[in-house]
Amino acid sequence: MTPFNRRDLGLLALRAGAGAVLVAHGTQKLFGWFGGGGLEGTGKAMEAMGYHPGRQSALAAGLGEAGGGALLALGLGTPVAGAAAAGAMAGAVAVHAPNGFFAQSGGFEYPAFLGFSAAALGVTGAGRLSLDHLTGYRVDRPWTVAAAFLGAAAAAAVVVGKRAQGQQAAAEGDMAGGTEG
Repeated sequence: MTPFNRRDLGLLALRAGAGAVLVAHGTQKLFGWFGGGGLEGTGKAMEAMGYHPGRQSALAAGLGEAGGGALLALGLGTPVAGAAAAGAMAGAVAVHAPNGFFAQSGGFEYPAFLGFSAAALGVTGAGRLSLDHLTGYRVDRPWTVAAAFLGAAAAAAVVVGKRAQGQQAAAEGDMAGGTEG
């Protein structure tokens, strides 16, 4: 029997590709690499989109993307990495949802695809060509999959809920300000 098979190669390719894209997106937010805004620019943009405080929101999104992506690419702590990246992408889906589905119109197609890819890797596991395999899958247990995804879902719900509350408060403020003129 060979030490790895086509499934392991496929998981490695998917992990490396999705992980690299997530790292690139996260480092745009964290460090301004690849034409990104860094924490300051991304934080201001997030404030404008209704995420308060913006800098902390940018930090959380950047860490979820870059950290989750790096861990996915390495195949280390894959359930947690997949959940972190999927959670970050859930927030991105919420940002892009008003623009519809397709990416060409600013929609959520792309972050949804990255999120589903990360989630699938988190549930499926990294395969034998991974640090999880090398370390004996110490952090890739059924309970870590459930805990990681429940935690990421709860965090994403809180973030999206806070944004919705902020948008509602802003809309009510605009309506109140508009009637005073």
